[in-house]
Amino acid sequence: MRGLRLLWVAVLGMAAGMAQSSPPEIAFDPNPDFFKLPSDMNFGEVLGIAINSKGQFVVLNHPGTYGGPVFGAASTQLLLFDENGKYLHEIGRGVYGLGYAHSVRFDKYDNLWVVDKATNSVMRFNPSFRVTMNLGRREEGPDEHHYIEFARGDAPPQHVDGEFRGSTDVAWDSADNIYVSDGYFNSRVAKFDKHGYWIRSWGSRGNQPGQFNTPHNIGVDRQNNIYVADRGNRRIQVFDTDGKYLRSIVLNAPYDKSRHPVLGNLAPNRPDETQPWTICITNGLTQYLFTSDQEPGRIYKLSLDGKILAMFGESGHEVGQFNWVHALACPSESLLYVADMNNWRVQRVTLHSERKITSAGAAVTR
Repeated sequence: MRGLRLLWVAVLGMAAGMAQSSPPEIAFDPNPDFFKLPSDMNFGEVLGIAINSKGQFVVLNHPGTYGGPVFGAASTQLLLFDENGKYLHEIGRGVYGLGYAHSVRFDKYDNLWVVDKATNSVMRFNPSFRVTMNLGRREEGPDEHHYIEFARGDAPPQHVDGEFRGSTDVAWDSADNIYVSDGYFNSRVAKFDKHGYWIRSWGSRGNQPGQFNTPHNIGVDRQNNIYVADRGNRRIQVFDTDGKYLRSIVLNAPYDKSRHPVLGNLAPNRPDETQPWTICITNGLTQYLFTSDQEPGRIYKLSLDGKILAMFGESGHEVGQFNWVHALACPSESLLYVADMNNWRVQRVTLHSERKITSAGAAVTR
């Protein structure tokens, strides 16, 4: 009898896994022309998008002709748009901490935060876009790129309190404590208080719970749970504000593994779990988590407990396809702004949750 009961539990677990693995696809309308640049400007690689309480947008753009040598060029523009997508002006030009910015976020006070991967700085601009805080310290013109250290097999760098190496993103809890995903080299989360004083860090390079392999994006929900897109380990890890590991979330919805990827060629033995690149948590009555992967190039809507509720999109170069989604802004559960990095554009995406896509590709209303 006990054996039958255990078998039934296993069957229920398998059924739950199968139900989780086949979420519905949402119908959506993409608009790649919402942001209106002057006729003599184009987007380059768009790495970030953020919206303040006035409805203004800051787009983190990496243009192609911004000075410097071809290898290692300083390349960052912060472009301001109004609520209708009209270009206003560039902000932050010449700021010392801008070299190759990786993320932009507005906090609840309309301060703009910019996380720079190259200069190892996290900067706060006030609502008038003047710098009012810098965390970390820019190196003094190093003569050797850090990637060389990993290529020749050097050990991961030692963490230094208060400093970053390859920082990627920033988020805040309800007490305004600051969390930085740090990042490409340090493989940890760093925590500061609201005044910028160091509190602690957690994590190291590895694949065990609480370890990281490129913590790429970070977000905090209203219960002060910390969500980290642990890209290289193909998971989102969730922690409390002291760094205690709570759980992991994986993107394991089925996909066509024979479909050609948007960059490169078909790889053998592609894993079921795909790489989460982004974290965006809505602020509505019910909070949802949006994330995205590189391949098969989908955007996912999840409940905060990690269930994939729906998904949409695929990798590619056409309108409505994505090529390395690097950041999401989610003012509501039905409206997203997508930093479509390798397609050199931002897409405004309107979701129609009442319309699901059938297996034949047709939209049905429910």
